[in-house]
Parts: sequence; structure tokens; C-alpha cells
Amino acid sequence: MRRNASHSFLILAILSLMCHDIVFAFSYPRTLFDKHQFKKQKMSGIGFIGIGIMGEGMAARLVTQNIAGTKEKPLIIWNRTKSKCEEFKNKLGGDYEIVIKDTAKEVVEACSITYSMLSTPEASKAVFDAEDGTLAGVSAGKSIVDCATLAEADMIRMNEAVTAKGGRFLEAPVSGSKAPAAQGSLIFLCAGSKALFDEIENDGLNVMGKASHFFSEEVSYGTRAKLVVNSLMGTMVAAFGEGLALAENVGLDASKMIEVIGQGAIQSPLYGMKGPKMIVKDHAPNFPLKHAHKDMKLASDMAKAANVEYSVMNSAEELFKRARGDDDLNVADQDFSAVFERIHKESDGPFSKKRKTS
Repeated sequence: MRRNASHSFLILAILSLMCHDIVFAFSYPRTLFDKHQFKKQKMSGIGFIGIGIMGEGMAARLVTQNIAGTKEKPLIIWNRTKSKCEEFKNKLGGDYEIVIKDTAKEVVEACSITYSMLSTPEASKAVFDAEDGTLAGVSAGKSIVDCATLAEADMIRMNEAVTAKGGRFLEAPVSGSKAPAAQGSLIFLCAGSKALFDEIENDGLNVMGKASHFFSEEVSYGTRAKLVVNSLMGTMVAAFGEGLALAENVGLDASKMIEVIGQGAIQSPLYGMKGPKMIVKDHAPNFPLKHAHKDMKLASDMAKAANVEYSVMNSAEELFKRARGDDDLNVADQDFSAVFERIHKESDGPFSKKRKTS
């Protein structure tokens, strides 16, 4: 009788524990089931949406540095212009497993983590919201890392849409242009899912960038950081351009002045990189002027909303706006250093007059 009672007590205890686990699991689905789903998908492909000026270099780093590109973990890509994907695949040869999909949705569906790098807010919105777009492919366990520079509201909206479907979202705009993207020396400015950031900081971001910074679990802080950086960068190039134009118009050798600037407290890698090309009208695009102006305008709007005195940077933004809209110069698609041509156009000094006709 005692043995039966002991057995009955043991069975009841086991059943009680099982019921507790079931209740616990259903009470906390995101801490149990979602973690399981994210873990389960780690062996699927790595996606990349947008094989353009920046995306090409970033995606190439993922395969050449062994983050993706194997049969077990292929790099799965899509671009609005499909030929860019084909050129990318051919350029890397047959050493890597690279799969081209017909839609952004198919990329997300096939991957645990999908990076997106699209050139403009309009392109990002169109691709994200399309019936066969990024969001359409999101389900529980999917992760989206958006590296574009957008308005804060755009990032917030995308984050809410992805997380509502059980996915994770990381806002990760980058500081850097075409060459740093190809070299893996970008700087990532991140906010959103800390778990996703921790997962890819040393397994993805580290091969595309030289540094990754996490600002907040609240999406928009990465964008804020990026707009501060790019607005300052544009203003630096505008001021540098005015300084060079002044030097040229008062008879100073511009190359010598670039050397002098590089030796003092105001030296900057940006000046050393852009200056020699600016004076010979070499504005091959690394960071198109139209994109620089877009970021500067977003930063000006952010400063206005924050009630910050921003007159110097606002003036630089206006200069970029005039350069972007100048049909005669036609520099919107050239490098943002081409704002130098607008500076000379608005100048009436002897050198500027001569340069306009050369």
C-alpha cells in the first residue's frame, strides 16, 4: 500500500512539473520559442538586398571573408537591376556559392539574416513595402539589418513592421563610401535588437567594417548618429572647397595648400583624399552628391526639430542643394566633392572665370 502511495505521489509530482513547463512555455513564448527559431535558422543562407555602389563591396566581403558563400551557407542576393547581381557573381568567379533571387521576398524567406543597402529613402520604401518585397518575406525568426541612411520615421516604421511579424530588426547605417565598403573599413552605427547586434558584431559586421557601435535598443539612434556624421562631412568638404577656391583665386598653388593643410592641426584624411582630385575636376562617384545632400537635408530637419542652432551646416546644405539642382553642371550623380564646381561657378575671381571655360 505504501509502495503504491509512493508511486502515485511520484507520478503526480512528475505531472505537476510537466504542466508547469507547459504553462511556462505558453506564458513566455518570445523568450523560449523565438530564441529557438532564431537558433534553428542560423544554418540557412545570408541575404543581401541591394548590390550597388555600397552593397557590392559589402556583399563581397561577406563571401571573401568566409561569413557566407558556402553550400551550407550561401550568399543569396537581389538587386532592382538584375544584371548587377549577375556581374557581381561573375566577378567573384566560381569559388563561392552565390544565389540570385527574383524578388527581395525570396531572399528573406531563404535566409536567417538579410542585410539591406539601398540608395535612397524612396528605393528603400518601395522594396520594403512591395508585395514581393522585404517585409513580405519576414516571418518569426527572420532578422533584417538595414544599412541605408533614411529618416528616423522610416527606420521606426520598418522596425515596427518586422517585429510585429516576429522578426528582429537592426538599424545599421554606415559611415564610409565605396572604397571603405570594398576594403571592409566601414563604421556601423546601430540601434534596435541588441541580441541581433551581438550575434553579428563578430560574425558579419566585423568583416564589412572596422568598427561597430551600438547606441540604443530604441530604433532611430543609429540614424541620428549617421546624420550628424554626414552633415559634418558635407560641411567640411564645402568649407574645404571654398578655401581651395580662395587660394586659387589669390594666386596660391592649390596643391601646395593641400600639402600645408595636411601638415597642421586642421589636417584630415578627407582633405588629403579629395583635394588632389577636386583641383583637376576628378569627381568619380564614391559617395554621390545627391545622396550627400539628402543626408544633409535630413540632418537640418533633425536640428530644427531639436531646436539646435545649425546655421553653418544649413548654409552648406543650401550650397549642396544648388549644386544638385544645377542642370548645366550636371553633378548630382558625381562624387559629393563636385560641390567644388558650384563654388567656382558662384565665384567671379580670375581663376574661377578661367576654370569655368576650361
